[in-house]
Amino acid sequence: MTAHHIEPGEPLIPRPERTPAALRVALAQVAPHRLPDMERQKDEAIALAARAGSLGPITQFLETWAEAIEIARIPPAAARLRSAEYTAQSVDRDNPAWRDAMNEIHTLHARARESLVRE
Repeated sequence: MTAHHIEPGEPLIPRPERTPAALRVALAQVAPHRLPDMERQKDEAIALAARAGSLGPITQFLETWAEAIEIARIPPAAARLRSAEYTAQSVDRDNPAWRDAMNEIHTLHARARESLVRE
């Protein structure tokens, strides 16, 4: 087996369809440690949708995980997110680094949403 060379910014995997099964397969490839969170949130979304009589919670679940995978499938974006999340959790909120980290997190998520809308 030969290793595939990934260029900086090149996606690790193709963008998955927005179905629970496709998102689960994609997440298993780019961030398998997050699978338990995804399954828990899927169960919560289904239960909330049933109680509310609305597909809104399921749609939100799919959008949230499509966005997370959009970031995770691009190595530089995933690394930037991990770094920003670490900083946001490690420093006091009055530290300017906290605000910078939160801005970076927001920017990465906004870009992922924009990318998904353009698909």
